[in-house]
Amino acid sequence: MSINSSFDFFIQWHLTEKCNLHCTHCYQTGNKMDEMTLPEIKDTINEISDTLSIWMNTYGINFTPSVNITGGEPFLRKDIFEVLHKFHISGFEIYLLTNGTLIDTNRAKGLSALNVRGVQVSIEGPEKIHESIRGRNSFASSLRGVRNLLDAGLEVTLNVTLSSLNAGYFMDLFRLSSALGVQKLGFSRLVPSGRGEALVKEMLRTEDVKNLYEKIFSIDMSGLKIVTGDPVASQSRRTHKDRDEGDIALGGCAAGISGLTILPDGTLLPCRRLPVPIGNIKRDSLREVWASSEVLNALRDRSRYKGKCGSCQQWAHCRGCRAIAYAYSNAQGRTDLFAEDPQCFIN
Repeated sequence: MSINSSFDFFIQWHLTEKCNLHCTHCYQTGNKMDEMTLPEIKDTINEISDTLSIWMNTYGINFTPSVNITGGEPFLRKDIFEVLHKFHISGFEIYLLTNGTLIDTNRAKGLSALNVRGVQVSIEGPEKIHESIRGRNSFASSLRGVRNLLDAGLEVTLNVTLSSLNAGYFMDLFRLSSALGVQKLGFSRLVPSGRGEALVKEMLRTEDVKNLYEKIFSIDMSGLKIVTGDPVASQSRRTHKDRDEGDIALGGCAAGISGLTILPDGTLLPCRRLPVPIGNIKRDSLREVWASSEVLNALRDRSRYKGKCGSCQQWAHCRGCRAIAYAYSNAQGRTDLFAEDPQCFIN
């Protein structure tokens, strides 16, 4: 989760933890979790809309409300289209994150009818690499889903989670994206939490991240757009004159700044990959959590940050990936929400 504008505000909503795949790097544990009912979900959507309206009226700021709907695998929720319809009539920009394997022609057309703005499908590399991470027979099913989405006129992003397992195959994904005709190719870094905790040794070295990002951003995309939620990647492209030593967070990592995550049971997190509960939407006011959460307010406080992140000239626009910093520090036996991003190469 990262932001490009001071006034973006989005919700990432995991409707279910159920999934038809068992990916080795998943930041979720796969444990069973109670799910909010459809009426509870609709009430929450109304609360989110009301909160944004109050902020707009109070501060004179025009927010663009958006929601990332995901899981687990969101299509394992039988009322998925009722949820999407409620967001649609409530004025939200809707984005969907999926493994793509369950998207048939009718579902793709249904998403198009609801004016879904984009669908992200996870692809980890060429078939052999993808299936070593996501399971047998998943590659062809995902590509079939991608083609159905494109045929329905939807914007599609292929997204890869980068680690030593697949970083060397990024150009294969570039060629695959071009061949399929998708509009965007995205990437993020492995977060060693959930099942992914077992892959901490597969995290890319800092120098490898630097070299890979330089290579990615030097590619002539010829109409294919490269996108990422990684604040380090985004800030590596900023020029020196753009650097700002300000103490007010303006962009970069969205945790505490421009969005929240809702889990299937209503638990609120600063980011899905940052498992630090800050409330529950079924009993806590969204406005109160956003304003008074000790965790969120600490994430906004530059003085709390340590190492390179605390002294970085680009703190206001980056702050590193808090999820990676937290998970990596936890793997080292010193759990710290404000540790430096271990893979940051920005001086």
